[in-house]
Amino acid sequence: MGTSNNLDLGGPLKRAQMQGARKDATGAYMEIREDRGFAGNAADGSFLEVPLVGAELTREHTPYLPLTPEEIAQSGIAAVAAGASLLHLHVRDAQGKPTLDSQVISRVMELIRKDCPEVILQVSTGGAVGDPYETRMGVLVCKPEMASLTTGTTNFGDEVFLNPRPFVEKLAGLMRDKNIKPELEIFDLSMMEEGLRLIEKDWVKEPAHFQFVLGVPGALQAASENLNLLLSRLPKKATWSVAAVGRHQFPMVELAIQKGGHVRVGMEDNIYLEKGVLAKSNAELVEKAAMIIKQQGFVVAKPDQAREILSL
Repeated sequence: MGTSNNLDLGGPLKRAQMQGARKDATGAYMEIREDRGFAGNAADGSFLEVPLVGAELTREHTPYLPLTPEEIAQSGIAAVAAGASLLHLHVRDAQGKPTLDSQVISRVMELIRKDCPEVILQVSTGGAVGDPYETRMGVLVCKPEMASLTTGTTNFGDEVFLNPRPFVEKLAGLMRDKNIKPELEIFDLSMMEEGLRLIEKDWVKEPAHFQFVLGVPGALQAASENLNLLLSRLPKKATWSVAAVGRHQFPMVELAIQKGGHVRVGMEDNIYLEKGVLAKSNAELVEKAAMIIKQQGFVVAKPDQAREILSL
């Protein structure tokens, strides 16, 4: 996903509205969590997913961007220490350009697992806009526990992120056969309908996990009414998280936690800790999100708890 700190929300979330929506963690929020397949106990926690680098950013955007396998791995290890349970992996080549080279991905995974054998590793099958379908499918040879599965085509800023139905079905089938759990990436409402179709046709096994990607220019914007609409179509046993880009990241973290979900924060989606202040690491973004989770009265799920929540 691309990163911008100047996206037009068309009606940004107001903290006053969110404060008005807040309720005691043992009350209405627990009812929401129970409705969404949780055990109804705050100890279940909300897990943090971290996209460490993405495919669009460069050091011109931020000097703190990890690029080499060693830098990406160390960034992931620090994020886990700060509270992350799941790492979403893109990698770069020797020139710092995005690549889907399975050897580079495997190297990053090896380095992370050496220090953090408990963390859940998820590879991106999206790559960069325009990457060939076969190359995108090829990353599954790295045998991650999870992989992203974008369920349709969407505008992506000035470009188009192509995911035609035959490719999505083939990718889903490969994940099913390799016992890799897909994260259904939802950029728009039509993608939610396609995700439901994949489950109905048994391309994706239940309980499914949905990632609502909000705020990408040209796709569904980061607004509470949009999240509510997506949640209204969510299967009862499914789990879900929110990935909001740019300045919408932390307001949507707070809203998602209030609604009983999980969250994704990291440099692929947002490079700012607050307005005008660059995050010096993915760990700083995780620390801020973890603080929000605790302020809402919940706990930050550890990797073994996240694995149980996701039915891995």
